[in-house]
Amino acid sequence: MKPHRGTLILVLGILSLVVCAPLGIAAWIMGSGDLKQMDAGTMDPGGRSNTQAGKICGIIGTILLIIGVCIGALFFMIGLAAALAQHHG
Repeated sequence: MKPHRGTLILVLGILSLVVCAPLGIAAWIMGSGDLKQMDAGTMDPGGRSNTQAGKICGIIGTILLIIGVCIGALFFMIGLAAALAQHHG
């Protein structure tokens, strides 16, 4: 039986919320994979709660990253439109 990586996944999930949002993607993917292995009985289920919490933090971090990228793109487009309007006007 493989050892769990619950603590690592939890740390990645928390870091995705606080410091580096792309780590949320890694926490989400790793957490999903590890939970499947725990359900299949091939991984130690002792870290299930940490793994679930890390996966949830990773999902939230990823959603916040997507929202941030969309807002950044929106501001970029508004700025570009304003610059073009000023140039033509």
